[in-house]
Amino acid sequence: MSRELNYIKLTNILSNLLDVSREEINDDMSPENTNSWDSYNGLMMVSELEEKFDVSFTMEEVVSVRNVKDIKFYLRKHGIEI
Repeated sequence: MSRELNYIKLTNILSNLLDVSREEINDDMSPENTNSWDSYNGLMMVSELEEKFDVSFTMEEVVSVRNVKDIKFYLRKHGIEI
């Protein structure tokens, strides 16, 4: 899948889970600056990302994510071009 399609898939997941527009999503978006990014939505995000991108994150990866930039980093680590 192309980088652009993967980015669209990622922003669709985040937009749906966090109830924000795709245009609002940026690398600095995090639980600290996004009210809807709570622990529940964080777990749902992991589940959706693993399912939609066919990857499996380690617990270390999951707990080290602090923002969208980190999500993209770990997706790349698993071979997903974003």
